[in-house]
Amino acid sequence: MLRKLLLVLLGAVIALPMIAGLAGIKLLQFKTMGDAFAEMTMPPEPVNAAEVFEYTRQPQIPAVGTVMSVQGTMVRNEVEGLVREILFEAGSNIEAGQPLVRLDTELEQAQLREAEATAELSRISLKRAQELRKSKYIAQSEFDSIRTGVKQADAQVDYVRAVIAKKTIRAPFSGTLGIRQISVGQFLNKGDEIVSLQSLDPVYVDFSLPQQHQGELRTGLTVQVKADAYPEQPFEGRITAFNPDVDPATRNIRVQATLSNPQGFLRPGMYVSLEVLKGMTEKVLMLPATAVQYGPYGSTLFVIEASEENPESLVIRQQSVTLGKHMGDFVEVLQGVKAGDRVVSTGVFKLRPGMTVVVDNSLAPEFKFEPTPNNS
Repeated sequence: MLRKLLLVLLGAVIALPMIAGLAGIKLLQFKTMGDAFAEMTMPPEPVNAAEVFEYTRQPQIPAVGTVMSVQGTMVRNEVEGLVREILFEAGSNIEAGQPLVRLDTELEQAQLREAEATAELSRISLKRAQELRKSKYIAQSEFDSIRTGVKQADAQVDYVRAVIAKKTIRAPFSGTLGIRQISVGQFLNKGDEIVSLQSLDPVYVDFSLPQQHQGELRTGLTVQVKADAYPEQPFEGRITAFNPDVDPATRNIRVQATLSNPQGFLRPGMYVSLEVLKGMTEKVLMLPATAVQYGPYGSTLFVIEASEENPESLVIRQQSVTLGKHMGDFVEVLQGVKAGDRVVSTGVFKLRPGMTVVVDNSLAPEFKFEPTPNNS
């Protein structure tokens, strides 16, 4: 038993120096690896860069409006009658005064012949009375009665002719016709609808602006209009009138702009969005919207600067900014940077402050104020 114990002790005495030597070697290896890692530097991160630039813009007031025709009406008949002839095609363009519908005039033509005969007899009676008056064979009162009868007969002729003229319904102004509401042989009462007539060039756009814009409103300001039906077709006009009073219910000002519409794209009743261009211009700082990193404590971006330790290398600094309006792919920056500063324009989510970077814009996207993305 004692012998076994001595052998164990002897083995331990021999093994301990060996274990200590191996541990020392490992510790030396770990230290050498740590020193090597400490001296290693990460390669610079390639980034896209863009400069903060100064942009001159014309402030705009957004609004929505409705297209209205300068002249538009539902054509109706003034006198009742039976439709004998329809002289227009639905959807056609017509000129002012062009006949649209003819109503039956047989009864009125008979009344006209009777009225003309009565007028002719009255003139004959007046001529005879004038001869008798010279010889004083007729009293002045009787002569005056005959002369008045002539005027009444002529007036009756004019009345019947006017009724016959109104039996031909004409276009009150030039424009585009809609869908006809009548048929041949139909009896029309006074005021029945016949067809819609709208003048499409030019047109009005009516819209409202909050009362705080009262001081900026004046006639002649440019208005840019967009319609959902023609997203790639711009329309432009000018403010021609606005109400002198403010709506007490909405506190808005009613404004009217006039637009040229030679192709008839804008139709009465159409909803449009628009922007009123103010008369003055202003300078603002702009940068790509993708350069901004949004967070719970505000918006930030990464500014690219020369390293203090090595001026030949570039590092990034995280900077808080205050943003303004968006314009296409760009955003206005109110505070935080100045014109000429270089910022990381894309991929900011993978960066951290103090990183070494290298600018590589070979694959940088093209930023536009009016982007036209593909329809996917």
